[in-house]
Amino acid sequence: MADILDEGGRGLLLGNEAIVRGLIESGVRFASTYPGTPSSEIGNILEAISEKAGMYFEFSSNEKVALEVAAAAASSGLRSFTFMKHVGLNVAADPLMTLAYSGITGGMLVLSADDPSAHSSQNEQDNRYYSTLSLLPMMEPSTPAEAKDMIAEAYEASEKLALPLIYRTTTRVNHARSIVDFKDIRRDTPSKGHFYKDDKKFVNVPAFAKINRVRLLELNKAAQGLSENSPSNFVVGEGDVGIITSGVSYTYVKEFVSGASILKLGFTNPLPENKIASFVRGKKCVIVAEELDPFLEDQVLRICAQNSISVPVYGKRSGHLPREWEYSPDTMRRLAGLVDVADMPEPLPASNVRLPSRPPTLCAGCPHRGMYAAVKKAVGGRDVIYCSDIGCYTLGVQPPFNEADFIICMGGGAGAAGGFDKSTDQRPIAFIGDSTFFHSGIAPLTSALFNKHRIVMVILDNRTTAMTGHQPNPGTGRHHGNIDTSPIDIESVVKGLGIGFIRTIDPYDVKSAEAVTREALEYDGVAVVISKCPCPLELKKNKLLEPRLCAVDQDKCIKCHTCLKRIACPALVKDGKSVRIDPTQCIGCGMCANVCPVHAIGVAS
Repeated sequence: MADILDEGGRGLLLGNEAIVRGLIESGVRFASTYPGTPSSEIGNILEAISEKAGMYFEFSSNEKVALEVAAAAASSGLRSFTFMKHVGLNVAADPLMTLAYSGITGGMLVLSADDPSAHSSQNEQDNRYYSTLSLLPMMEPSTPAEAKDMIAEAYEASEKLALPLIYRTTTRVNHARSIVDFKDIRRDTPSKGHFYKDDKKFVNVPAFAKINRVRLLELNKAAQGLSENSPSNFVVGEGDVGIITSGVSYTYVKEFVSGASILKLGFTNPLPENKIASFVRGKKCVIVAEELDPFLEDQVLRICAQNSISVPVYGKRSGHLPREWEYSPDTMRRLAGLVDVADMPEPLPASNVRLPSRPPTLCAGCPHRGMYAAVKKAVGGRDVIYCSDIGCYTLGVQPPFNEADFIICMGGGAGAAGGFDKSTDQRPIAFIGDSTFFHSGIAPLTSALFNKHRIVMVILDNRTTAMTGHQPNPGTGRHHGNIDTSPIDIESVVKGLGIGFIRTIDPYDVKSAEAVTREALEYDGVAVVISKCPCPLELKKNKLLEPRLCAVDQDKCIKCHTCLKRIACPALVKDGKSVRIDPTQCIGCGMCANVCPVHAIGVAS
């Protein structure tokens, strides 16, 4: 199999790897992101190969900044690429909407990696609506191979229209794997651009925005012409039943449905209305197969009405297909009364064997365990509200910690804490990670100080962006190519804001962390506790983890199970009434030893 940077050949690529290959083939010179699953691997790969590929790449502090730096590059004539998970586009939506008015001079793709079934997300919003809201063109690949190949057409469309293009993927496209054929690599795209000043285009004060709005509407009409002629919109198969589909849904239809004519849409905003009307005419019925919302279906119904086409349209509105969660082969069974569906094996009968539940959990030795244990003990009988955030520490919602009462978005816990302080008599505690602090935690902390909120913010600084694959963040510094930056010290940032109570603690020392938390809870104002300890998985990956193990002295152990109740580490195993430590999981962090009331647990090198 060929290397991703090879001139030709083929490879068995993950969808995200295929996207990187597409960027290389298209001569993209600038890329930016804030990491978010299911798009994270794109950034990990670009971090490794971008310099060799002649591309500038950065991990920005959040998605809004990522879009803004890529917009500047595209406005200077470069081909740029910015990517994020679906909820990340919410953060970047502010500049996106006005960038549509400004347009660009190079080519620019904005990849939104949607997550049907919310595999690693707090919701499963359908970001296709951003294309209609912004009046920007949108394309959607169905497979890893198409995810690579469609990028070339997407950049051509972006450059013809002088507009950014939304490139929408979903989890099953990002994380599927298939054979991908490599094409020639473009080497004629400029690596440095020049920004030519044009106030009427790039300075959207109201007078200019009004003009640019009209221009954008005209470009939207031009985009529809591109959609009508796009090779990514095509018909396969024959039959008097028509199926209109896009994205990964096409793969399920293609594999399990027969005897139908399929209009496969890849250029999905604006839709090819003439092609759709022509396809629908004369059909016995039409099925619209798409994941999540009836985005295509509603427009097909409109197109039929506007063209006086009386053909039954089945899909989500008719109740034949679900609006929630991602599709599977079993979803196609629901079309059996409308079209021929291939025989599929019946589901296996339910087993009488009761399998143990395996929910996600904080890793063995995760420093967040110690901080959660310390906070819970310090809180005692107080009536508190735990405002959590998006990251590994979201798992603090699980027993025995139960320290996540309110979660909405990145940085949302810090903002909500101030609201709870002013609207209840309960004491709010906001947990936020180090990467999330730089992403969207500074503003709510500033607001809390400005509005005299009485909150405790616990910054869980594990020295990496752990949940999405250990990417760097401003708190870690970055060493990549000619980028060599020192870590931004969180305590210095907090101190610079004027916060009166700041303590940095080692969460492995649970007792000391508990004492500091008690102080913070008594403080009349904004109190910040920084729990600073590297993620052990990151240390292990970099071969920096010291070989240490904990062990229980069974002669001293009084079987009180305090270690289990407070730390709940996976390395602690209940054996009858006794507790032992699994040496295959233990990293010797000593949290369990720190809370043992009779010092029955020791740490050995």
